[in-house]
Amino acid sequence: MTVVTAVVPGQAASADTSAASHQTKPTVVLVHGAWADGSSWNAVVQRLHRAGYPVRVPPNPLRSLPGDSATVASFLSTITGPIILVGHSYGGAVISNSATGNTNVKALVYVDAFAPAAGETIFPLSGADSALAVDPTTVFDFVPYPGAPAGDVDLYLKRSVFLTSFANGVAPDTAALLYATQRPIAFSAGNEPSGTPAWNTIPSWYLVGTQDKIITPAQQRFMAQRAGAHTVQVRGGHLTPVSHPGAVAKLITTAARATA
Repeated sequence: MTVVTAVVPGQAASADTSAASHQTKPTVVLVHGAWADGSSWNAVVQRLHRAGYPVRVPPNPLRSLPGDSATVASFLSTITGPIILVGHSYGGAVISNSATGNTNVKALVYVDAFAPAAGETIFPLSGADSALAVDPTTVFDFVPYPGAPAGDVDLYLKRSVFLTSFANGVAPDTAALLYATQRPIAFSAGNEPSGTPAWNTIPSWYLVGTQDKIITPAQQRFMAQRAGAHTVQVRGGHLTPVSHPGAVAKLITTAARATA
């Protein structure tokens, strides 16, 4: 497991320089995970824009792993030129599947994320000490949704779990806002097997949050090492795109330069 570091340019470029930079730099596509939405990437997007990268943040439906992966794969097919594909949490499973066969995807970046092997399901990969590895009725609020398969429900994190385990390390006011606006994931999505992962053939990078209570640090390191990912660690919880956007942006730009 290789530890890498990088420095993100701190100065905004001029309008002309920025336009030229957008023509030569890869497009960064950021995929959010469960109980979050695209706004969880806002501070990362700001830093990438200042560094001259074009960025896209498509919505992740959170309905099923095959369907979510197909949705992101279709979005990727509309982008010309090289792509750096980034996933947070459940978004890591989605990018592992959606990048397969797309030669424009030059690097995969996992941020406190699932990186499943073929046939693995998501929830068991959280780790034995995960806040999710308990009686589901103590962690989730179950909400029915129209057209759900028999037995399926939307899962919302309970307030106490969200604030103390999902958003640990995030400012209290921000954590409360994120809790109120969380997007649920279908229960079935966390129990569907992954396809052959793109990290078998595409170089990968991984950011481990050493205080993560949703995907344990041990599990993150295991998945990163298995994927052969270049790895960095930050003292952060599960929402490092919110609490440590600078570190996340650094790793993305490292991957972009390494695969240019």
